[in-house]
Amino acid sequence: MLLSLKMSYKAAMGEDYKADCPPDNNPSAESNSGPDATEAGEDFVDPWTVRTSSAKGIDYDKLIVQFGSSKIDKELINRIERATGQRPHHFLRRGIFFSHRDMNQVLDAYENKKPFYLYTGRGPSSEAMHVGHLIPFIFTKWLQDVFNVPLVVQMSDDEKYLWKDLTLDQAYSYTLENAKDIIACGFDVNKTFIFSDLEYMGQSPGFYKNVVKIQKHVTFNQVKGIFGFTDSDCIGKISFPAVQAAPSFSNSFPQIFRDRADIQCLIPCAIDQDPYFRMTRDVAPRINYPKPALLHSTFFPALQGAQTKMSASDPNSSIFLTDTAKQIKTKVNKHAFSGGRDTVEEHRQFGGNCDVDVSFMYLTFFLEDDDKLEQIRKDYTSGAMLTGELKKTLIDVLQPLIAEHQARRKEVTDEMVKEFMTPRPLSFHFQ
Repeated sequence: MLLSLKMSYKAAMGEDYKADCPPDNNPSAESNSGPDATEAGEDFVDPWTVRTSSAKGIDYDKLIVQFGSSKIDKELINRIERATGQRPHHFLRRGIFFSHRDMNQVLDAYENKKPFYLYTGRGPSSEAMHVGHLIPFIFTKWLQDVFNVPLVVQMSDDEKYLWKDLTLDQAYSYTLENAKDIIACGFDVNKTFIFSDLEYMGQSPGFYKNVVKIQKHVTFNQVKGIFGFTDSDCIGKISFPAVQAAPSFSNSFPQIFRDRADIQCLIPCAIDQDPYFRMTRDVAPRINYPKPALLHSTFFPALQGAQTKMSASDPNSSIFLTDTAKQIKTKVNKHAFSGGRDTVEEHRQFGGNCDVDVSFMYLTFFLEDDDKLEQIRKDYTSGAMLTGELKKTLIDVLQPLIAEHQARRKEVTDEMVKEFMTPRPLSFHFQ
């Protein structure tokens, strides 16, 4: 709690809290915080901006301390394996999902035959999603399968309308398009409810009541501290965090959970979404709801390097789910940041650097074979494998993966989308 208060103080004042030193009333201190505060060695992460000065990417161990979450260690991974009877997903084994809040509590409940549900989401800012957007959904699909639990997916089209230069109709049309990509990941229609904020808010009094409860318990000062809002932000932005928080509480979905408010929620998401749920966990006990548990993933790096995350608005920073085999090959060969040396001779002698090589980073996400990945790491680091060969390996992994996704997406009809997005009971049983 103290850590979180110190962070709020730093966000508001632009300097670290010092116990014996009252704040300087100099208004120019304000301008020092926020996305431009990437001083040497400083990482900056919030739901809209991710920046680091290191080619290796964000220092996630530092981020765990800064955000006050817990590291996913070997012990927790083994416990997940014991509870589910399944080999842990390679995202867990490789530290792609690296941090958690209260995962042990979820496992306690599961082992005692108590129910929980999954909640994740997508902000539909463009028609095409990129491979980085798939990461939480691939993992959520695995969680749904091994734990056999219901899932709600929030499409925050209201957020994108407030933040981006979109009309309401555009934002909603992106929701429908992105929902097709999400459905193509293979979710079970009997256990999955996808909803648009713009649509569902008016259909569900339970959902709106929770939004209002959360709004009542969070002050303007708190959201300014957590999200860095300023006096010139529209009031829609200021009240939006309550909308993202509401699905964390089971009675927001009376058609699924009836009137039960005591079912815990597990949220797999990228770590930049954590500020929303820190706020949610702070509010939960005050409105007599269980705190949501979280599993955080690392960022999917942009092709140009791990200093930033991929952006859906920059076509060359990412591999889109709509890209052809030829586009994938061109993008990887032309834009993927390399950890190789300047010449073949140097590379053979000194080897490449896997810590900064984007092609290798992508393989850790998408190459499922642990032994093969380790062999590539050894060969590239020793200089036996050249950058061109590493890029070719990645292209050979990505091309079929994306072609298969496109084939599955083609089969998703408007009727299927409607079925997933209709509020209805889901098939599973609560004690």
